[in-house]
This record gives sequence, structure tokens and C-alpha cells, in this order.
Amino acid sequence: MRNSHTASTAAGNHQIPVIANDFNYGYASGMAPGARIAVYKALNTFGGYMSDVVAAVDQAVEDGVDILSLSIGPSSVPSGPASFLNVLEMELLFATKAGVFVVQAAGNGGPSPSSILSFSPWITSVAASIIDRKYNSSIILGNGRSFSGTGLAPPTEGEMPYRIAAAADVSHTNTTSVLEAESCQHPEHFILSSVRNKLIICTYSFDFEYEAASIAAVANTIQKIGAAGFIIAMDPDIGSEQIKGATMTMQVPAIILNSVQSSRALWDYYNSNTIRSASGHAVGFAARARILDGRQAFFTRQAPVVAAYSSRGPDVSNALLQTADVLKPNIMAPGSSIWAAWSPNSEGDPSIKGQNFALVSGTSMATPHIAGVAALIKQKHPRWSPAAITSAMMTTASTFDHSGSPFLAQSTNQTAPATPFDFGAGSINPAQAIDPGLIFNSHFEQYVQFLCAVPGVDEGSVRRAAGTGCPTKRRAWCSDLNTASVIISNLVGSRKVIRRVTNVSSRNEVYRVTVRQPSGVNVTVSPQVVMINGNASKHLKIVLTAIQATRTYTFGEMVLHGSRKHVVRVPIAVYVSTSLKS
Repeated sequence: MRNSHTASTAAGNHQIPVIANDFNYGYASGMAPGARIAVYKALNTFGGYMSDVVAAVDQAVEDGVDILSLSIGPSSVPSGPASFLNVLEMELLFATKAGVFVVQAAGNGGPSPSSILSFSPWITSVAASIIDRKYNSSIILGNGRSFSGTGLAPPTEGEMPYRIAAAADVSHTNTTSVLEAESCQHPEHFILSSVRNKLIICTYSFDFEYEAASIAAVANTIQKIGAAGFIIAMDPDIGSEQIKGATMTMQVPAIILNSVQSSRALWDYYNSNTIRSASGHAVGFAARARILDGRQAFFTRQAPVVAAYSSRGPDVSNALLQTADVLKPNIMAPGSSIWAAWSPNSEGDPSIKGQNFALVSGTSMATPHIAGVAALIKQKHPRWSPAAITSAMMTTASTFDHSGSPFLAQSTNQTAPATPFDFGAGSINPAQAIDPGLIFNSHFEQYVQFLCAVPGVDEGSVRRAAGTGCPTKRRAWCSDLNTASVIISNLVGSRKVIRRVTNVSSRNEVYRVTVRQPSGVNVTVSPQVVMINGNASKHLKIVLTAIQATRTYTFGEMVLHGSRKHVVRVPIAVYVSTSLKS
């Protein structure tokens, strides 16, 4: 089940062999091996009720958990005056007040802007990245051409190629069954004497997209009919390269050609080497191929990359999708093709049933990575607040991939330069997060002040939700909240933002401030050089002045370079509506 997968990612034991379908894929460790896990059931396979989630959070807080990992979220932006005031967000605010670090999946609605489904600044919202480990399968046709695809499957036996047969050409002649046979879902559709020791071409049709068919059923069918293996070819009408079930492990040789071009080339080769009768029935199969091992991992330097499905910012303050002065997501962690534990009796995904490990993707998989790192930070710094832990992660995160290039983000059909609305402050760097140098801290009272500054929210709404009213001296802007980012969703003229930084070391350190300016904005920070005593705090005055109306968000960053080698990064995002010159 997903709970097993996420729990083992956060705190699974160290160096456990990952064995699926009798093949050892390597070794896996949780982020915080040995950490104690408490699991609370709030949902079933098909979802559940908000009241059950709230009850589970209540119980977890009462039980004294330190970290709350939520690989769940709402299906849409909640109604009401502000997304921050919905029942779950407020429940998590009270958990934070109790000292619980809350981490939540950003959602899988990407790459659309403002698809984020984790809204509030007291929650650490996690984006998902594609990691450097890849699996690639290949097929070599009898004409010498080869094509790459996917498929965690063994190779065909020996070096000799096997005959190929299309599913429709080796099925019974009943018309309905022939059409159904193309997706290879039912063993009874096939003529057993015609499929022995052949590679069967099955078609990835809309039935797979709508879950009326599955790769797991294909593998089961091929095993039962005694074929040598199978090839999944794409239906040209789909054109999608995101194949459902492509990461399941298989016992029979298989390859999924997740490219329409490769699929067409396969069909051209097959049709030109298949002898047919006058009525069009296949009577001779001369096309041949062999499938190589698809279970061996290889590694690329262009990682991490923001996954296409990972929900994007900017954050929204209400169901009208008005943008907020809050950075979302906050941080990015590995979320694609993650090996972790799986319950063999789970009914959640038939393709993984019976396995102890599964390769799964989603922001739900990224979230427990952050939960595990939070546990390590909490162990090292037990007195740190949830906001301090979030700050430590954000200010030490990386914005460059393994090759030293700025992050890219997947979209539907391409990759493009990524922004903080894709990856937050960056990709988690656990070793650096333990020793961040400075933190930006906030507590319950500051979060209430933030709520009081949200446009359209009155004091009565805040009092009903938070149990306390607004302070006499209210904050003018949501951007005044002391976070490790500066986000302004509507800059008109100039705005002053104050940030309070705390040295979490016992040693004094001098910091020099540099700024990478967002386009259309002039950012000044004072003081530019600041000496902060150990365990002491100082204030930074940040003034953002619009010099050109951009009508879109532009991005920059403030970086504090410490004399003891600490580097503290603070992302800046600004939407300029009107400049001083306009």
C-alpha cells in the first residue's frame, strides 16, 4: 500500500535488498533509518472524508509525534474567503502550534500554473523531481534496427531473435474477440498453437488510459498462453509517452515502446515481413526480434528535473485563484521512480500485488523524503520550531542539477528553465540543512497576523478559525511574515519587507548580502554587511521598487555569504503591476 511505500521512504531500515519478481534491483534505505513510525488510517483506496483526516491529525498530535507527513491533499482549492482558512489548513496550523513539523505533497496537477494544493506558509509543501537513475529497455529487430523503450523485464533467452506476431493475427476469428485481443487482456482470445515461443505485439489503446486494460493483465496473459514475451506498441491516436503501469516489474520478457514513431517503425517492419492470405489472414510470420534486459539501471547527470506532474505555483489565496504572497511549493525532493516497500496483499494496484517493493512516482513519494530529513534535523536540534526546520531546508537547497546547470522543468512535451514556482527554494540538501547558519523563524502569533493581512479576510473569520483575533497593530502585507522567501503578488511602486534572521550557531559570524535582481524590480538590502552573534538575531530591511511593469512574475534571490562558509539563499518572486514611472 501507499502507506508502506511512504513510511519506508521516510524511516525504512538501512541497506535493504530490493527484490521484485525474483530480481535484485539494488539496495534501499529510508531517509531516517531507525526513526519511530506512527501510521494513522484516514483514507481508503478511493479517498475519504476531511473529518477523518482531521481526526487522524488530532490523534497524531495527542500522541506526541514530531513530524507529520501528509501524502494527501484536497482535490481542488477550497471555497471560502481564503484557502488558508479551510478546515485542514487550520488543523495543521494547530499542529504546528503544538511543535509538529508538517510536510505535505504539493499535488500532482502539474504542469499547469497555480495547480498547487498545499497552500499555507506553516506547511512545508513538496514538489517532485525526476532522479538520475533511469531504466531503459531495447528491442533489436531482424532488420538490424533497434528501438528504446521501458520495461522492468528480463531479456529473451539466448542471442537468437524470436518470431513476432500481432495479437490480432494469432487470436480466434470472432470479430469482437479480435478487437479485444489487440490489448492482450484475456488468454482465452488467443490460439495457443500460434503463439508458442513468439513475441506478441499488443496495442496500448485508450482502454489503458481509462483503466479498462492494464500492463499487468498483458503480462499475465502472455505468461498463461506460453508466448516468449510481448511488445507494447502505442496507438497513434493517443500519442502519450506517459504509459500507465510502465514501472511494474515483470517476469516475462517485455518492452513498452512509448514512442509513436518507434511503434510505427515496428508495425512497418512486421507488416512487410508477414505473409497473408487473399482474405488478409496472417499465414506466415517472418518478422523477428529479441528484447534486451530492461532491469539494469543507468545514471544521468541531467537531474534533478522538475517532474511534469508536480503541481506548480504561484500559490493562491482563494478559489478565484487570486495569487498570494506565499512561496509554494517550498522545497523539492525525489518523487519519480522511487523504490520503497509495498504490502504484498494490497488491493490498491493490481500490477504490484504480491510484491514487497514497488517503483512508484508522485509528490506523495517526494513528501516522505522531506519528512525523513526533518526527523534528522529534529534529532540534531530538538528545540527548533517547525518554521526553523523549514527555513533550514529552504536556505540550503540547491538550484543546480548534477551537471552544474540551472534546473529544468518538464512540461507536457518539453523541458524549459525552471522557476521557484516549480521547485520552491530548490532541491533538498540534507547535509547542509543540518547546519544552515541562519534561520527565519515564525510562530503561531505571526501566522495569525498573516491571516489578518490576507485580502478579503475579516477579523471575525480569523477568530472563528484560529480561536483568537487580530492584534491591535496588524501587519500591512502577507509578505511581512518572516519566511525564507520574499513573494509579492502585486507590487505597486515600492514595498519594504523586514526579515529577522537568527544565528543558530554558538559562534559569531559576519554575513555579506548580495542580490540577484528580478527583472523590472530594484531590490536593496540593508545592512549589506551584518555581524550576528551566536544564538542572536538581526533584522534585514529589504526594499523592492518597481521600475518596469512586467505583468508577470520575475525571479531573483538574496544570498547571505557567511565568514564561516555558510551560504543562505532566499528566493524572490515579484509581480509588478505598476512601476513608479507608469
